[in-house]
Amino acid sequence: MKKSVHIAYITTMALIVLVVTLYLIYTGYTYYGTSLEERFYHPRHNWFKPSGIYGQGLGIIGTFMILFGVVIYIARKRYNFLAKQIRLKYLLEFHIFLCTLGPILVLFHTAFKFGGIVSVAFWSMVAVVLSGVIGRFIYNQIPRTIEGRELSMNELQHMKTDLAVVLHQRFNLESNTITIVTDLMSKENTIDNRKKLGYLKKVLGRKDLPKKDRNAILQMVKKEIVLSNKIGRLQMMQKLFKYWHVAHMPFALIMLIIVVIHVAVTLAFGYKWIF
Repeated sequence: MKKSVHIAYITTMALIVLVVTLYLIYTGYTYYGTSLEERFYHPRHNWFKPSGIYGQGLGIIGTFMILFGVVIYIARKRYNFLAKQIRLKYLLEFHIFLCTLGPILVLFHTAFKFGGIVSVAFWSMVAVVLSGVIGRFIYNQIPRTIEGRELSMNELQHMKTDLAVVLHQRFNLESNTITIVTDLMSKENTIDNRKKLGYLKKVLGRKDLPKKDRNAILQMVKKEIVLSNKIGRLQMMQKLFKYWHVAHMPFALIMLIIVVIHVAVTLAFGYKWIF
């Protein structure tokens, strides 16, 4: 999938979430804006209340979206389900879409009335969604292959070249120039990358080198800088990802357990939807 198509894919899902949210607000704003004590007298109370056809339907559909989004993502990530048909990074976007729209539907299912064990499930859901946003940011920072698989440290290290050897063999640079380049590359945290390249460009400009070779050297150094940044980012993000799981998974389990209890109690009291 090309980058432009990928952007269109994400944009479409974001628009769906926005449109559905606006529709839910527009449809029920008079009911949701009514105080809890007076809602019983609202002409469409039996429709919008959590046990109503509309309200309960939102809860059922929203819960199904969340469960489906979680299950299909775990099945693909851990068990390679549909690995040949769907790239992991695109399925992640779909997982985020379902686990964003689903909680919104559940929110309107509650009719903004929270209490008892349901409030625990709701705030757990909020914590899961917020931690998911943070997790998405961390995920974006981890270097990956085009298929969406996380690159290992060894793979990144193998992508790096012995810059000094290549500069000497391919461009026949003098040892003092090669030393300047390698020294610049070693100062990863003390000099801004743009300043490194600017300084190197001046150094190469004073050498008797064709413009084509100077540009090739600069591109090579840029590539090495990018790889060095990826290696540093991978180390940091892998640590953050471990801490992120500590926050994300427990809230997700709490939410799941309470949702199961909520559904069981609802069925026990004889509440049914359209079935």
